[in-house]
Amino acid sequence: MAKILVVDDEKSIRNALKEILEYEKHEVILATNGMECMEQLTKQSFEVLLLDIKMPEMDGLDVLEKISSDYPDLQIVMISGHGNIDTAVKAVKMGAYDFIEKPLDLNRLLLTIRNATDKSELITESKTLRRKMNKNYEMIGNSAAIIRIKEMIDKVATTDARVLITGKNGTGKEVVARWLHEKSHRGDFPFIEVNCAAIPSELIESELFGHEKGAFTSAIKQRKGKFEQAESGTIFLDEIGDMSLSAQAKVLRVLQENKITRVGADKDINVNVRVIAATNKNLEEEIGQGRFREDLYHRLSVILIHVPSLNERLDDIPLLADHFITQICQENGTPKVPISDEATAELQRINWTGNIREFRNVMERLLILCDKKIEQKDVELYARPLGGISTKS
Repeated sequence: MAKILVVDDEKSIRNALKEILEYEKHEVILATNGMECMEQLTKQSFEVLLLDIKMPEMDGLDVLEKISSDYPDLQIVMISGHGNIDTAVKAVKMGAYDFIEKPLDLNRLLLTIRNATDKSELITESKTLRRKMNKNYEMIGNSAAIIRIKEMIDKVATTDARVLITGKNGTGKEVVARWLHEKSHRGDFPFIEVNCAAIPSELIESELFGHEKGAFTSAIKQRKGKFEQAESGTIFLDEIGDMSLSAQAKVLRVLQENKITRVGADKDINVNVRVIAATNKNLEEEIGQGRFREDLYHRLSVILIHVPSLNERLDDIPLLADHFITQICQENGTPKVPISDEATAELQRINWTGNIREFRNVMERLLILCDKKIEQKDVELYARPLGGISTKS
């Protein structure tokens, strides 16, 4: 149940609301005026605020104006015996969740509180999931290359500039894309990832732009494409170097006109998305071979970010090892396992052809197979079990 702050200068109304809401198993705190309301908000958190409009000294709209930006997750329900449509509209525009007139209809009040509570819980769950997601996509490292990338993200994220991320497989290009999205004004909207290499060329257009019912044999119903799903957010076109030339032409049109056309339709749909692309290929070479459109390359590469291989940032291995040990042990609910300096040094001598992706897998393997501490002998024995990973000379 919700924790609710009731603010009203009439004692009878405060007490009646407290009795009703506590009967519904809510926790209720009372305040007699706007100043008490603001004082309570600084002391503790609430899911819902019932705020009377007509109060001496500071009315409810004044309170609403002062607190709405400071408490964006608080669901504020305005109540008034002198309400009208203009006041209700003004309150909602200022950030109120809803407006209820006195005398209060009990069913309407309880339904509003239930809906406001549900919204508050959804916001909390969303933030929790985002924090978990951020932990899974942290950018670990203090090497010069990683510091440059972090600085670039901070500069670029707040703009809508298109970004092309380059780097070998497993280096963390998706991490860069997600941080660009999270730090942007689009962070509360969808981040939609498309692996262009994993989608057959004959299906890529339907995947990106959607299709109408009957557009092709298996199109049994209308379907939104990834661009529409990413509305107001970010679409991440991973491995764009593997996209067919025909699909490239249509992506170019989206970048030029901010419009898409579903397969089988003749009507344009406006889209508002930020496009971030990534590739492990040298697109300039692909252009020379006629496999990638030069005009699309220039549209995508407003900002270029290159993610170095793990072999180019070996100084980050101690931090990465500690990060993955902590993460994996937390996921498995086990105590954190220490790693010796010799084992860390041995990890730095490995040729990491699979980059960060391979490194994490090796750390998980070591944690499973080693005893109470990861030693150098464990790295020598388990990091290269098939002899397929060479040691740097």
